[in-house]
Amino acid sequence: MEPFDVYPLFDITIDRGAGCHVWDSNGQEYLDLYGGHAVISVGHAHPRYVEAISAQVSKLGFYSNSVQNPLQGKLARRLGKVSGYEDYQLFLINSGAEANENALKLASFHNGRTRILSLEKAFHGRTSLAVEATANPRIIAPVNANRHVTHLPINDIEAWRHELEKGDVCACIVECIQGVGGIRMVQAEFMQQLRRLCDEYDTVLICDEIQCGYGRTGRFFAHQWLNVRPDMITVAKGICNGYPMGGVLISPRFKPVHGQLGTTFGGNHLGCAGALAVLDIIEEERLIDNARDVGDYMQTCLKSLQARNRHIVEVRGRGLMIGIELDMPYQEPRTRLIKEEHIFTGCSGTNTIRLLPPLCMTHEDADRFIASFGKVLS
Repeated sequence: MEPFDVYPLFDITIDRGAGCHVWDSNGQEYLDLYGGHAVISVGHAHPRYVEAISAQVSKLGFYSNSVQNPLQGKLARRLGKVSGYEDYQLFLINSGAEANENALKLASFHNGRTRILSLEKAFHGRTSLAVEATANPRIIAPVNANRHVTHLPINDIEAWRHELEKGDVCACIVECIQGVGGIRMVQAEFMQQLRRLCDEYDTVLICDEIQCGYGRTGRFFAHQWLNVRPDMITVAKGICNGYPMGGVLISPRFKPVHGQLGTTFGGNHLGCAGALAVLDIIEEERLIDNARDVGDYMQTCLKSLQARNRHIVEVRGRGLMIGIELDMPYQEPRTRLIKEEHIFTGCSGTNTIRLLPPLCMTHEDADRFIASFGKVLS
């Protein structure tokens, strides 16, 4: 048996990592400015994280959600305090897609409706309803195409108002900074008006913070730059620095019902121990402040490079979530960055380089990237 061949792969085997750097099986070092799709939040192989995971798995890695797990309560309280949502509740699952799936399900239980509004270029996952909310017909199988979702333009509040006025919308789900969609940013005025419309029409507002949350933008959540409080917030990726985990932060307006939601592996002992270590590291090393500081520095440097280089069309983003739109397909510069400069980046669409480094990135790392990026674009 061989792996099911669904991923185009670089001919590189990553063997180990530390902080913002990884090494391949030949010993070649790379600067990692992608963090495995924003998953590596506190850095590869952080000693505090390794210690927490090792200590927990040596004692108990997993047991069923049919018994008490005090680590879940501890994680919920810590996450509530760090994020500013102490009055919310936390449901833990295994991935971002599951987080969105459960948030949308809970919204439908709440108001009995079935229609969802989502952004054009949205990406919310690959499971049944999450993939339908994703604006990519190539990954929506016929069994998923159930006409629950209407995709609408970013920042066009009148288009959203028109749909909400019909009175049948269950939920609006929004990435306040679109990741796969090209680091497109939702405006504060749009989001605040959407919040008011959702209240008016008894529609649930969900912020998908799976990629843009957990400190990446220089605040704990990206929507906190926009001065709104959603009804539910979905998280994953950076929550456990590489261990599969996801969660839904749920406002007090929703009352839990036994058996309504469930999971086998979600909120297990090992994942909770790792997630608690991640919050410790974020706080103790002031990584949210670092994301804002280094991200601002990186954008300043990129805009300076843009003024000297005709290939850079636009620089977008906040903190350490940055998109660089080019006047050419991203494949050649991205491949040259990996093969010649030994720097990993991501991509979006056809022309955008996407940067999602660990939150411990330094100014020196930024300088290295700027010099290398200028070289491959020259």
